[in-house]
Amino acid sequence: MCSGKTTERQGYCEEHVHLATGWQRTQQGKNSTERGYGGHWRKLRRVVMQRDGGLCQPCRQAGRITSASAVDHIVPKGEGGTDSHDNLQAICSPCHKAKTQQEATRARQGDT
Repeated sequence: MCSGKTTERQGYCEEHVHLATGWQRTQQGKNSTERGYGGHWRKLRRVVMQRDGGLCQPCRQAGRITSASAVDHIVPKGEGGTDSHDNLQAICSPCHKAKTQQEATRARQGDT
């Protein structure tokens, strides 16, 4: 029976922590450089933000103009995506959060 207590980082109880995405488990305790987001990523991020005009690309596709706050892998690295320019997009926080939740759901269901 589930205790109802959740872990601080994943939000899962100890009994169900295995449902957390593999990415989360492998990234715990690592700084941004160790996760692959060091100097090279910061330069790449600047290029993509400039290319996309600092605007969220999913919002633009939906006819909205929203400032981007991050650069996102269109196809996640965990699903075979790369750091190539054509696999990166500027994205706002709400779109990034929704996309990340969809990716986590697919990972838990084994649909990657």
